[in-house]
Amino acid sequence: MKERVWQRIDELANELWDLSLRIHAHPELGFEEERAVAWIADMLQGAGFVVEKGAGGISTALRAVHPEERPGPGVAVLAEYDALPGLGHACGHNLIAASAVGAALGLASVKRELPGTLVLLGTPAEEGGGGKIRMIEAGLFEGLDAALMVHPASGTVVDRGSLAITRVEIVFHGRAAHASSQPEKGINALDAVIQTFVGLNALRQHIADGARIHGIITDGGQKPNIVPERAAARFYVRAPENEYRDELVEKLRCCAEGAALATGASLSFDRVGDEYKAIRPDPKLVAAFRRQLAELGIPEDEPSGGLGSTDMGDVSWVVSAIHPYIRITEQDTPGHSREFAEAACGEGARRGMIAAAKAMAGVALELWQ
Repeated sequence: MKERVWQRIDELANELWDLSLRIHAHPELGFEEERAVAWIADMLQGAGFVVEKGAGGISTALRAVHPEERPGPGVAVLAEYDALPGLGHACGHNLIAASAVGAALGLASVKRELPGTLVLLGTPAEEGGGGKIRMIEAGLFEGLDAALMVHPASGTVVDRGSLAITRVEIVFHGRAAHASSQPEKGINALDAVIQTFVGLNALRQHIADGARIHGIITDGGQKPNIVPERAAARFYVRAPENEYRDELVEKLRCCAEGAALATGASLSFDRVGDEYKAIRPDPKLVAAFRRQLAELGIPEDEPSGGLGSTDMGDVSWVVSAIHPYIRITEQDTPGHSREFAEAACGEGARRGMIAAAKAMAGVALELWQ
């Protein structure tokens, strides 16, 4: 049966690659992925799936269910398709979408012979919008026993974690004054932002390995001859454990409060947007995915570099899940780079896309059988 499924994926390879290239050539930001959703829906409807666009009241979420539903495990393959601002598909979500469609269509060819439910979930806005979190809240993961997706990377790594993340917005308010003739009349909000970064840099020595706090200044004032009355910064706080992430947020708050005290500026400190949990890969699914890679003749690479963050982490707390990585380019090619965006439409990406589709399909077959 696996041979039949994998053969079907090979037969669909050109169509899947065309889908991947179209998504790559037309990058859409989170919650704006209308073309990608339409293209995916057309392919799945053509294979008999019952497709719901705007699933859960989320405009660019998609839920497609194969009509052959029977008692047994509910398995979902997840498609991401949002792009990065300014860089397009520098995270390779075009490949995540196409590999998920490939797995679903390959499994559809034998689904009437198997128990359980086959679902494809199109999950928007992974890059900071928390689309999967909204889908969890909308109940779209209820009734599922496993959620599978594969992420392109510069190395093949199956059992890979992720970092919990919180986004923090810091705004200081001071007092404007002429920066040359009467600077003593002003309160410099930009100084408070800079002091926050100084305090944070002193804190780094005392942060556990693997955790990250990184930020940018989003408002530094209006003109050099005006003491900045408003300044702002945005930070990402990440850690391997959800609890330690929260502890680091409070340490960042202390740095900002100290800067406010030192400069006389007032502070606004807010956790904003969706917070992603650290992922918990299911060990049985990890083992099953490894068996598929071995059968496909794909070796695992040694993990390199640090970890990122994903809303697939939140999924893993409500259903058994895996989020392995598959090589599409040279090792050490950084993600979220122009080089990776170029690699995401290259020949290595095509091979990785097909391998990912086959591996996910193989895991689903093991669960149903």
